[in-house]
Amino acid sequence: MSTPNEGKQLTISVSGVEYQRIPIKTHTVMPDDDLSEVVIKYATPVLEDGDIFFITEKIVAIIQGRSYSLDEIKPRKLAVFLSKYVTKTSYGIGLGIPETMEMALRECGTPRILFAAGVAAVTKLFGRKGDFYRIAGDLARGIDGPTQGTIPPYNQRVVLVPRNPDGVSQDVRRVLGKDVAVMIVDINDFGGNVLGSTSDKAQERLVAEILSDNPLGQGHQSTPMGIIRPLRAAV
Repeated sequence: MSTPNEGKQLTISVSGVEYQRIPIKTHTVMPDDDLSEVVIKYATPVLEDGDIFFITEKIVAIIQGRSYSLDEIKPRKLAVFLSKYVTKTSYGIGLGIPETMEMALRECGTPRILFAAGVAAVTKLFGRKGDFYRIAGDLARGIDGPTQGTIPPYNQRVVLVPRNPDGVSQDVRRVLGKDVAVMIVDINDFGGNVLGSTSDKAQERLVAEILSDNPLGQGHQSTPMGIIRPLRAAV
């Protein structure tokens, strides 16, 4: 029987339909883990045909070798300078430290980050927010920096966006061998975003709304995957 993470609810009603969100607890996933083995071990016993199975982008990136300790990232002077002007939020530091900004420069390229920073500096004067990430793109937006609430050792690591999330979704679906949709998602307490899936855009938008309250939690819950299961029409 699933239990909700602290402060979270297992069900949500969207567009007149009630959905159950089932968090799946795992061990702390490490770079030497195999995603197929993790999925088979923890998800297969719970999944049913017709479910939507979702995996957080963080464990996919970790298994792909796209996480780096703070010690192995040497920020250039430009990264130190730019990071000072990033607005920090309550759910994460984003590019607000030199190490995460350095990785954004590497992932997106220096010209794009400089252009995004320049546009954002101008539009902020007119009260407009969010232009930096709109221009820098998903590779910058999806970088996860170290936070106190994160499970060790990832409270001292920077995690990048996973490569080929659509392909990973297809691979996972084949491994599961069930009639389910699979999605790689980026969710936090400010909303959700689908990075890759085996579904169409309409279902991706629906899943983003279903997960908008972040039912997996943001800290030590160790539930990096879960299931969405339609229950009945909401009353």
